[in-house]
Amino acid sequence: MGYRDDLASGRVAFAHLVRVWHERNGWSHRVLPALAEALDLGRVHNSQLSMLRNGKLASPGPEVFLALGRINQLLAAEASGGRLSEGLRGRLAGQPELIEALAASCLPVQASGEPVLGPGELLEVFVGLRTPPPAFDLRIADAEAMELSAALAQLYTAGQPWRQCREPVLAAYPVSKKQRRERFVEVMAGLRDYTAVELEAELPDLVITARTLGVSGSQQMEVDGLLQLLRRKRLPKTA
Repeated sequence: MGYRDDLASGRVAFAHLVRVWHERNGWSHRVLPALAEALDLGRVHNSQLSMLRNGKLASPGPEVFLALGRINQLLAAEASGGRLSEGLRGRLAGQPELIEALAASCLPVQASGEPVLGPGELLEVFVGLRTPPPAFDLRIADAEAMELSAALAQLYTAGQPWRQCREPVLAAYPVSKKQRRERFVEVMAGLRDYTAVELEAELPDLVITARTLGVSGSQQMEVDGLLQLLRRKRLPKTA
């Protein structure tokens, strides 16, 4: 796999990491930018965080990784077990919403028994040089991409022949780029499968497709939810 694939895969892995970090803590997207500003740990804007969550920010500046990494280290050091240190509470004086959010949940990005990820480690994840902690890694294995592609086609076509459902499925797919639409058609028609990197990158738009098509449970579904659904539906490869 070339460096472009490493970068694409790393960006998707980082998007999953940030999304899972938020979901596990029940944070709104305003918590991390507000923490960075209140504690003077770096700078990350709400818009940048939103784009990171969706794998759409190709080249964030160093302050983004500085802010997220230092927040992560601070949570591990001063909010262990959900109990905020007096020092941290003092630094957040006048920020009751942040104190409330952290008091409810403040899990850092960290594998059990491993050092907490700081700015450098998060940057390595983003560029594909480091694997995220397992609990924060929702990426697809190369070997399962074919099975998940078949499960995706079955889900969106509801088992109908492609000719009979082509128009509504294509209308639900929100991507306008010709190459991606052609590839999507080929996967839906069973003419090819997504590679792991392709499918990882497609997941945010495939969630929108599922919602538009009215797939059961999709209105509250995020990327990890769609991936879990496809993994339940996939059929094992035949010999």
